[in-house]
Amino acid sequence: MRADAARNSGKILRAAREAWAEQGPDALLEDIARRAGVGIATLYRHFPDKAGLVRAALDQSFAEEIAPAIERALGDDDPRRALTAVLEAAMSTADRERNTLAAARNSGAVTAEASSPFIESLTLLARRGQEAGLIRADLVADDLPRIMVMLMGVLWTMDPGSDGWRRYLALVLDALSPGATSPLPDAVPLRSPRKRGGWPV
Repeated sequence: MRADAARNSGKILRAAREAWAEQGPDALLEDIARRAGVGIATLYRHFPDKAGLVRAALDQSFAEEIAPAIERALGDDDPRRALTAVLEAAMSTADRERNTLAAARNSGAVTAEASSPFIESLTLLARRGQEAGLIRADLVADDLPRIMVMLMGVLWTMDPGSDGWRRYLALVLDALSPGATSPLPDAVPLRSPRKRGGWPV
């Protein structure tokens, strides 16, 4: 991609995230183009449909906010602290980007495939925690995307920016402790959503 095209793409994605944050997930593409300082034709050249725009906006947010947290966590010698830091980064980002997530859900851009790099990182950190005796041994990989759906669900019950999600993350982290008293029932296979809207976040 040429440098000017890359700049335009980045401007469009930032404008989209700002527009969704201010106007909600149904912000018009024409408004996003104006905010980015480009014509609507330029926007469509980069992103032929809204689902592609939303997916790219989520990728940009992930690269800026969550990927650095994962990189730091992978170098942390305390796997429980590392897992906590990544979950906090994910929830903090989701809180700020909740309208981007809503736009993604509405356009079908939130899929198991889109979230797989993040879930793979969580799985690695959780496994390290289990090996160190810091995460309960009966946690399985399929639990992690479900836990994230549970945590994301609380965002819609509170005002943006309230940090109220921290209470529920603390409850989840306590439940992941090896000292948790109740054994878990058997896990059922993870079923990826196929209907429009994808994961219910």
